[in-house]
Amino acid sequence: MAHRSSSGSGPSQRQLRVGELIRRTLSDVLNRAEIHDPDLNRLSITVGEVRCSPDLKVATVHVMPLGGKNVDEAIALLSKHRGELRHHITRQMTLKYAPDLRFRPDETFDRLDETRRLFSDETVQRDIRGGEADED
Repeated sequence: MAHRSSSGSGPSQRQLRVGELIRRTLSDVLNRAEIHDPDLNRLSITVGEVRCSPDLKVATVHVMPLGGKNVDEAIALLSKHRGELRHHITRQMTLKYAPDLRFRPDETFDRLDETRRLFSDETVQRDIRGGEADED
């Protein structure tokens, strides 16, 4: 099978694999408080997803502090320690280049909340029940 082109076909297996390795490495580093910054270490940060560019030189890290509070502070602190975090990734992985890390809020939880809200809506519930009744 031919290699997929990067024109809208989604991330390659290599991008997905490298992104997951970076996600696990960053999660471990943050959980073990290996960055010597008390402000960063007092935040419990979840690394939800890491998306890598096709050339693997940029990794966009989607993060969320526990409880969803202090997101801007967490991103600022992570960005401040970008070089040290990148160093930890380089030590753990065998990549030609250590990717540049860019931190963004993880909006997965917001999307889940919106999905739950939609499913609890009376009109949607009625449509769901109506669809089940039609199948009987």
